[in-house]
Amino acid sequence: MTTTPGLRERKKAKTRAAIQRHALRLFREKGYAATTVDQIAEAAEISPSTFFRYFPTKEDVVLLDGYDPIFLEAVRAQPPEMGPVAAIRAGIREVAARISPSEWEAERGRQDLVNMVPELRARQLQQYVEAIELLAGAIGERAGLPADDLAVRAMAGAVIGVSLAAIPHVLTAHELADYGRIDEALALLEAGLPLPG
Repeated sequence: MTTTPGLRERKKAKTRAAIQRHALRLFREKGYAATTVDQIAEAAEISPSTFFRYFPTKEDVVLLDGYDPIFLEAVRAQPPEMGPVAAIRAGIREVAARISPSEWEAERGRQDLVNMVPELRARQLQQYVEAIELLAGAIGERAGLPADDLAVRAMAGAVIGVSLAAIPHVLTAHELADYGRIDEALALLEAGLPLPG
C-alpha cells in the first residue's frame, strides 16, 4: 500500500532536490573543497540556516540518494506473495526503467564526485550500513516481522553484499547497465547462491 505525499512533503522534496542540484553544479564548477555552504545557499536562493534544515553537513548534500525512497516504495508495492529477493529485484527493475538519460547523467555525476573526494567515499561506506537498516524495514514489513529480526537483517545484509559484489568497479564508476548485473547476482541469491560445477 502506497500513500501519495502531501503538499508540504512535496514542497520539501522539491526544495531538497533544488539545493542538491545547485550544490552539485557548484562542486563541478569550483571543486568540492572550494565550495562553501553559503555559496550553495545563495545559488539555491535560500539562507544557510535553511540549507542546514535540509542537510546536516555539506557532505550530506552530495550523499543524498533520491532513488532510495523510490526504490523502497517500489519494493513495498510488489505483491505480498512475492518473496523478498524477488520483490527487491522487481523494485530495482522498475526504478531503473524509469530513469531518463538526463537523470542518469546527473546521478552518475553525483557518484563520480563521491568517488573523487576521500571524505565522501568514507561516508558512503557508512551509508551501506544504513542501507541495510532501510532494507530490513521493507523486508520485515513484507514478512510481518520486526526489522531487527535476525533473519530479516541477514537477508538485508545479503542483498546489499551481493549487490556490491556484483559490480567490481562500484567504487570507481557507475553504469546504468550495472542494474542488470545486480539483478543477475540477486537471482543467484534467490536460488541459494549455487556455484557452477
